[in-house]
Amino acid sequence: MGTMADKFEELGVIPVVVLNDAKDALPLAKALYEGGLPCAEVTFRTAAAEESIRQMHEAYPDMVLAAGTVLTTEQVDRAVAAGASLIVSPGFDPEIVDYCISKNIEVVPGIVTPSELAQAVKRGLTRVKFFPAEAAGGLAMIKAMCAAYTNVRIMPTGGINAKNIGDYLACDKIFCCGGSWMVKGDLIKAGEFDKIKEMTAEAVEVVKKARAK
Repeated sequence: MGTMADKFEELGVIPVVVLNDAKDALPLAKALYEGGLPCAEVTFRTAAAEESIRQMHEAYPDMVLAAGTVLTTEQVDRAVAAGASLIVSPGFDPEIVDYCISKNIEVVPGIVTPSELAQAVKRGLTRVKFFPAEAAGGLAMIKAMCAAYTNVRIMPTGGINAKNIGDYLACDKIFCCGGSWMVKGDLIKAGEFDKIKEMTAEAVEVVKKARAK
């Protein structure tokens, strides 16, 4: 896999962001950056996603930006044009994965079953997203699947929080976790970016402690 996933691994936790208004993009990016996580997975669940990625990329060009919840190849093109350097999908969509590979765009597809993981491995991918992590069996499921696919590493997302992320990161099959607890929609809507910065810094400390064990 390429350099962006490597950077995600260095950081340990990736804020999964839903932005309903692009005006919140820059203050959010500033809060994440100053809190110690110069990265984000901006989900394409809203119409503001593309413009948000563009503003964040222009203001913080070294920030690692992924486009999440990418469901079409057209969204892939829009996300990359806006400044996203990694494509993340909630499920394994062969069309999207093959399109990204053909365009030399880094992609981390979602999987939840050994069959989907097999399809990723078949295409030469070694890093995938496991979603929805907690609902789909959590660490036990990840360990069971990876026993058969030893060169694959996982980014669990969905139900990850400050209380359980340490358990996930302690597993050598996990290269990073996706989480939204430090960037909750109500905090963004209320403009509580200082609180987001504070919670981001706390998430960084949780990662350090987990990896020090």
